[in-house]
Order: sequence, then C-alpha cells, then structure tokens
Amino acid sequence: MTIKQDKLEIMRHSTAHLLAAAVQSLFPNTKLGIGPVIENGFYYDFDLPKAITEADLPKIEEKMRKLQKQDLNFSKSELSLSEATKLMKSKKQDYKVELIEQIKKTGDTALADEEKDITTSPKTPIDKVSFYQTGDFIDLCRGPHINKTSEIGPFKLLSVAGAYWRGNEKNKMLTRIYGTVFATQSDLEKYLQMLEEAKKRDHRVLGKQLGLFVFADLVGKGLPLLTAKGATIRRELERFIVDEEIRRGYLHVITPPLAKVDLYRTSGHYPYYKNTMYPPMKVDEEELILRPMTCPHHFMLYKSQLRSYRDLPIRFAELASQFRYEKSGELTGLMRVRMFCLADSHIFATTQQAPQVINEVLDLIEYVNTVLHLKKGEDYRYRLSLGKREDSSKYYKDDAAWDRAEDILRQVLIKREAPFYEAADEAAFYGPKIDIQVKNVLGKEETAFTVQYDFVMPKRFDLKYIDEAGKEQEPIVIHRSSIGAFERTMAFLIEKYSGAFPVWLSPVQIVVIPITSDNNSFAEQINRTLLDSGLRSEVDNKTGTMQGKIREAQLQKIPYMLIVGRREEEAKKVAVRTREGQDLGAMKIEDFIQQIKQTIESKALI
Repeated sequence: MTIKQDKLEIMRHSTAHLLAAAVQSLFPNTKLGIGPVIENGFYYDFDLPKAITEADLPKIEEKMRKLQKQDLNFSKSELSLSEATKLMKSKKQDYKVELIEQIKKTGDTALADEEKDITTSPKTPIDKVSFYQTGDFIDLCRGPHINKTSEIGPFKLLSVAGAYWRGNEKNKMLTRIYGTVFATQSDLEKYLQMLEEAKKRDHRVLGKQLGLFVFADLVGKGLPLLTAKGATIRRELERFIVDEEIRRGYLHVITPPLAKVDLYRTSGHYPYYKNTMYPPMKVDEEELILRPMTCPHHFMLYKSQLRSYRDLPIRFAELASQFRYEKSGELTGLMRVRMFCLADSHIFATTQQAPQVINEVLDLIEYVNTVLHLKKGEDYRYRLSLGKREDSSKYYKDDAAWDRAEDILRQVLIKREAPFYEAADEAAFYGPKIDIQVKNVLGKEETAFTVQYDFVMPKRFDLKYIDEAGKEQEPIVIHRSSIGAFERTMAFLIEKYSGAFPVWLSPVQIVVIPITSDNNSFAEQINRTLLDSGLRSEVDNKTGTMQGKIREAQLQKIPYMLIVGRREEEAKKVAVRTREGQDLGAMKIEDFIQQIKQTIESKALI
C-alpha cells in the first residue's frame, strides 16, 4: 500500500465515523454495528429505530457536513475490557458489547472494524481496547484516524442495503449505508461518473432489458434461468471452448453431478468444505451429495485403468455443473450463483512435465482472452496465490512440496514476463495456484480462471503411473479452468460489451425489416435464406414504422439490420445498416452472407 493510498483509507475510515455520528444524531437510539473501509469507499451497519431509504441520504449528508465544519477532533482513549463493556452497556450498544466479549475471547481487535468471523482463533490475550471520540460521538475502534473532521475530503453517500450482522444469516438484518470520499472534488466526480457508467453496463439490468436470463422465487435464489437468447450465448461459448480444447489434446468426458459423500471424504473436501456444500441425501443405503467440484470424479476415471509414463500428460476436460452454497446476501446476478457450469479440466503429469503443462494451460487461457478481446495487463493480470504454511488446519503440511510447487508456478510466470503479483493465504488446501484476475466495470478484480498445482490429491487417491523402469510413481495434477464458469464469464462479457456482443456471440445476429407490409413476403424469403445459411436471423413484420423498428433493433443491440422495400425487392438486394447507425448500402444477399460469415469466423468486433 502506498503512503497516499494509506492516507486515503484513513480518511475513509474517519468518514465512516462521521456518518455514524450523523445517523446517531438524526435517529436517537440507533445501535451501531461496524464501519470498515472497503475498496473505493466505506460502509457502516446500523440497527435503526425506523426504516430508511436512499431518499434519506441527502439529509444524512447535510448533517455530516455540519459536523465536519465544526472541526471536531478524533480523540483516542483506552479502556480496560470491563470498563469498555460498562461504557457500551450504558449507551445500550449491544453489538459493541458483543464485539468486546469476542475480543476478550480471541484477542483479535480487528473484530471491532472488520466483518470477520467471531470464532477467530485466539491470539495474544489483551486487557485494553481503544475508542475514538468525535464531538459527542464515541466508537469502539482500533484506528488510526485523521486529526480533525475538517481534514475529510469531498464525500458522497451512495446507497442503502440490508446486511446480516457479521455476515451471518442467523443474525439480525441491519441497515448498511455505503459511501465514498476522495482527496479532491475532481477525483470524486470521476469516480461517480464511473459508477454511472457501471450502472448502464450492469449485467443484471442489461440481462433483463435484452431478455437473456431471469430469476424466479419458486425456483430458488441464485438459480438463474437462461432464456433462448441467453442460452445461445452460452452455447456459442461452449462450442468454442470444447472445440479448442479438443484441438489441443484434451479428452472431453462426462461425469455425474453427484456422488457418494465418501468420495469427498477421501479427497478431504468433506468436511473441510462442508459449509459450502449442500446436505447429503440418503438414497437406499448410500449417502449422496451434489458435487462442489469435479476433480474426484476425474481421479476415478484416471484410476480406472493402469497408466504408463508414455500416456502422460493426460488431459481430462468437462463442462461440469457444480453446486456450492452461497449466502443469499452474496448472490449477485450471474456473477455469484448456487449452481454453475465450469469449463473444468484435470491434467495428470509427471513433476518434470509440470512447467510445460502450465505454460500450455496459460497459452490456452491467453488465447481465450484474446478471442474475448480481454487485454493482458489491462483487462486482466495474474495472481500467484500462495499457502500460509503455519495454518495446518487449512493447508496440507509438506513444506518441501509447497516450496517446489510455488517455485514452479513463479518461474513460469517470470519466464513468460507475465504481469503478476503474489498473495499469501489464497492457495487451495492442496497446493498453490495462479488466478487470472479480470477487472469488472468498476475496476475491481474478480477471479475468472485458475490454474492449480496439486501434490496432495494424488496421495489421497493413491494415483500411480508406471515409469521407464517399470516402477510405480505418483503423478501431480494440474487443475485448470480455461474460460471459467460460464455464468460468471457471461456476466463479465455482458458488462464489457454493454450487451452489444460481437456477431459470433449475438443471440440475434440479423433482423430483416420490411418497409411496408407489401414487402413482408420478400423479407420472409431473405430471412429463410439467412437461416438456411446457419445465421441467427428474424423478421420484424409487426405493425409500426421502419424507423421505430430500426430503433428497437438498436436497443436490442442486434448487429445488422437488413431493410427491404420495393426498390430492394426489384433489385434482389438488401439495404444493410449496423446497430451503430452505419449505412453499408445495398448489396446482394449472397455477398452479405459471405461478409458476415467472415466476421463470425474471425470472431471480430463489429
């Protein structure tokens, strides 16, 4: 973190306190939750005596500015745990009392400022906690803070949302107010403009406008239903990646989306991932469970016959449905769902083959990103996710294996001159990984694809191959996803393209628009020719003006409009327009088909 960024984060945390002071002043008897800094801003959670909406934010902002102008100090004090509890009880701040009790048990003062699990492992015992006072407002807080409220830069409250206390659905739903603050008005305005642009690109909004997917309460939260249009995008992505992987030597397989719980006990996922898995189902004499990952299935395929060193590397791939429990408050459109389909693969190789295999995987991922028009170093970069060796409850204990695996991944990235950074405590429990971090419309990085080095599962499943000397050896496994989860990738692409997909991905590639009803028959003939050529086309022969139909096609972001009237019908041609409003003139339908197929084949942007 740079010094400049550090100062900005301190200012943001101080502004969260200013927000809490304003809310408590406007709404007496408010109970305080926590108010941490987040990327590009802050939030504070409140248990309010009355419900508020975003219409209340200007009033809260006005109160914050009045307090800011008073040039109040941020004064630090320390109290013993018993004194702190007494103070917060006197102010009827039940949530703060709960935090102090947890701090007493865990020794973790971060609980006062962060949404951390309150069952955190014990640290060094402490006997005091700190408070910060601003005017009449006092809050349990580690700090640090700026000196005075007058040092707070231009700020803006952004939204109101519901949030469970400590992120636990079993707890009460609190009111969360989000805000942001910057050092200068110019920086704030730039950020607010970016937020406005992001709203226009929000895949949840565009998905509804373009008719790509829906959710239904009767189906369940986090379970999207793709429409015919949304399914078309998904199908094109699937065909593209399966064909490309087969071309690169992958063996595409199909395995069941559930298995015996014993399979995941063997892998170690159960009970380690128990909280993110769905409950077991008793079927006859077996316990079955929906799979949260595909690797154990592929291991059993590998074990189904004797393997030789000559066979390696073996690349099993699958478009695999997987099921993971996500808290309802964390579900976000297609970005975070409870069932997803992953372009998954597991590569069985010797340790010596690992660098070559990882390079080949990164070659594939970079090719996929190029096709999707994602630029390395601009739209995405790599994260080398390392283990936290001392946490044996989370990571497999084998320092030599960790050193070897981490060094192999690091050297691959260095030799490729890839843009990457290292992050501790982000590895899988069975080994380090390379995460491909893609920027969303807000500039925030999300993990889209991953390459994982696994030296644990082969031991758990007793995977073997016969080496040149006829002896049994243990392979390593490279877990990888080439195009990620299709749902999340679709969300990225909807936002990247603002719904205006390249022609090869567009659900409807062409709409034929007759100028008058007299031209409907010719329009249908043109449409049939397009459909017979394998293109996705439709006719707009509804009642309405040609200009209205063109506008509707543009709103639906259809790449091409073919206008046909009496003149086009007599000349056996079509007048071609693009969704951007460009007039390409009249051309024979055969010439248009040849041109659009070249665009589709190259997967170019229109």
